[in-house]
Amino acid sequence: MSGANQSSVSEFLLLWLSRQPQQQQQLLFGLFLSMYLVTVLGNLLIILAISTDSRLHTPMYFFLSNLSFVDVCFSSTTVPKMLTNHIVGSQSISFPGCLTQLYFFSLFADMDSFLLSVMAYDRFVAVCHPLHYTTKMTPQLCALLVSGSWGICILNALLYTLLMARLSFCADNIIPHFFCDISALMDLSCSDTHLNEMVILTEGAIIVIILMVSILVSYICITWAVLRVPSTKGKWKAFSTCGSHLAVVSLFYGTIIAVYLNPSSSHSAETDTTATVMYTVVTPMLNPFIYSLRNKDLKGALRKAISRKRFSSS
Repeated sequence: MSGANQSSVSEFLLLWLSRQPQQQQQLLFGLFLSMYLVTVLGNLLIILAISTDSRLHTPMYFFLSNLSFVDVCFSSTTVPKMLTNHIVGSQSISFPGCLTQLYFFSLFADMDSFLLSVMAYDRFVAVCHPLHYTTKMTPQLCALLVSGSWGICILNALLYTLLMARLSFCADNIIPHFFCDISALMDLSCSDTHLNEMVILTEGAIIVIILMVSILVSYICITWAVLRVPSTKGKWKAFSTCGSHLAVVSLFYGTIIAVYLNPSSSHSAETDTTATVMYTVVTPMLNPFIYSLRNKDLKGALRKAISRKRFSSS
């Protein structure tokens, strides 16, 4: 498409929050602000605890610290813009700003998916091959898994953004959402979006399916290994840890599939928004609670880090 067509709409209006009644707007603003602050504080505390305690310099906590970093970035891509627009009374976002938000949203959403898969593989090796864990999960392999995930996600997000940049937006610029969501933008486009939908339903679906299958296979093997453990206490501890991870995986992937891997004709603004809030805001907020608050080693490291910080500042 020509540059003139692309620039015919210079900005979009993010009207999801402003379409709510005034009292509900204030309630949602306070709710989103609280969830965002909990997300940032909780995940940064995880990173602080892991980085300052040498006992936590293991593959599991290395992946967890990366997940916490990605979750902070993921929420920061969408929520601050929505909160700022509400404060200043302007719901606009520029066309380049919208594409930039779309790029980073896709990047961090993909990284969340890859890290959840990598963490499942790490638990598989730890439970099913405990004697070979240190030789299999080497620092070099861990770094390769994370850097390789970043490389794939950067290219994938770039693909989606370039495909969106080629579309024309002629008149309607109202997005009934709190950020520049890819499905909402395609609905506004006045050009053919068949290629974009086909890429999402093929390339996007292939990546999601591969990651989901890898997680599923990992946990099937973990379950089989745990069932052979004679100790009931040991079984319960392993299943409890796996259940927490699987709950986050189910919530994250379930909402993504509901929003993006269905035909656009089956979408509704309310359903898409609710599902998107779950994996963009709620899931990153739950990360510190699910992965950390029940972990004695991490809580101990966190208390030491906070105590050290208070002592140095006194």
